[in-house]
Amino acid sequence: MTGFLIRRAGGAVFVLFALSVVVYAAFYVVPGDVAQIACGPRCSPAQVAQVSAQLKLDDPLYARYAHFLQALFTGQDFSTGTGVLHCPAPCLGLSYQSDQQVTGLILAKLPATASLVVGASLLWVVLGVGTGLLSVWRRGRPTERILTWITLAGMATPVFVIGLLLIIVLVTVLQVLPFPDYVPFTDDPEQWAWNLLLPWISLALVSAAPYARMTRASMLETLAEDHVRTFRAYGVPERTLVGRHALRGALAPVIALGALDIGSMFGGALLTESLFGIPGVGRELVDAVRTVDLPVVVGLVLVTGFFVVLAGALADVFHALADRRVVLA
Repeated sequence: MTGFLIRRAGGAVFVLFALSVVVYAAFYVVPGDVAQIACGPRCSPAQVAQVSAQLKLDDPLYARYAHFLQALFTGQDFSTGTGVLHCPAPCLGLSYQSDQQVTGLILAKLPATASLVVGASLLWVVLGVGTGLLSVWRRGRPTERILTWITLAGMATPVFVIGLLLIIVLVTVLQVLPFPDYVPFTDDPEQWAWNLLLPWISLALVSAAPYARMTRASMLETLAEDHVRTFRAYGVPERTLVGRHALRGALAPVIALGALDIGSMFGGALLTESLFGIPGVGRELVDAVRTVDLPVVVGLVLVTGFFVVLAGALADVFHALADRRVVLA
């Protein structure tokens, strides 16, 4: 297991480094003058030249990237005209629009996105795995076909459609839930959960469908293995076979999928955040792209990539813990 963890950690570090190279080059080698974008449309040529010198845009791209990496590990100083602003490590630069530190902007938005992702993931895992197990338990009966149709419909329906339907039914018509107004957990835990319940349900209904399909397929495959058939031949009850002997092996790929989905949701929940007005990372990324705020865009993409890579490494570890054959492979 130690060697397995070392290999996964080394792979994750290499992927993060490659991602940083690609992202930095893709966003800073763009048509147009980066100094003009950073300074604004009303800046004079002298001001644009000053910004270009401050950002070291005349240096080769590799030198600028090395400076960017150095700022990540040691911090960076920025001239404000009247003084010097220190950006501590990990420094992702200053926003072109607000002159705020990008790291601080991201950290301010992460709690809202984390609240959405964590709550929704608990719902979609329970709902998806439960639906898949019920489908296996009732296989060959009308219940299985109904659940199959429901999961297919869930996979084919966009999250904003389900979100709009829930808003119309639960908020406007029945008035059993309020329209989400994000409240930090530290301010009021009860209102935090109550206001996020509708986004959680919307995201969970869409995301639960793949888990139901995967759980069903994995359980059927596991139940067809030799050791399970041997237990069945000895008269072990079907409920015991499903719950005790087949569930652990069948859940290994589900655990891996869950870790990957949670990581990708940190940057991919922008539709849900935009629909319900949640001030998270997704909305901040959309605003940064619209205003061509390159440091914020690069910082958000790197942070999102970090969560995806971290989730992938954790998925490998959880998969290995659930199925020891993965370690031996």
